[in-house]
Amino acid sequence: MHVAIGADHAGFQLKDALKRILNEMEVTYQDFGTSSAISVDYPDFAQAVAKGVASGQFDRGILICGSGIGMAIAANKVSGIRAAPVVDTETARLSREHNDLNILTLGARFIPESRARDIVRMFLQTPFEGGRHHKRVHKIHAIEGT
Repeated sequence: MHVAIGADHAGFQLKDALKRILNEMEVTYQDFGTSSAISVDYPDFAQAVAKGVASGQFDRGILICGSGIGMAIAANKVSGIRAAPVVDTETARLSREHNDLNILTLGARFIPESRARDIVRMFLQTPFEGGRHHKRVHKIHAIEGT
């Protein structure tokens, strides 16, 4: 698995912590930045990660900002992306099984590192269930064309 990861100034510390779990899991990744508390615009990082995932260069993406919401909104503007802010392992599991979530967004101001690590592990290890969910994901993509 190859993962794209990015964060804004509010999420860069959590991003760096999460790179350690990617290393532990032997998941390859590319860090799209940022790497400091200097204010940046989160849509720039969301777009870079989302384009990488949508193109197939990366299997999944992880984006971190203060709430996880702005990153999700921006990433979802890229065709083929299904991004959502996730707050616990159960929603991480369901987002993969039912929605084939391809970009996980996290809110660094609301999720402690230990929980974020568990969420990332669940997000990366859970396969898409397919079946009845495949039709629904296809319908989501059909909306992009309207």
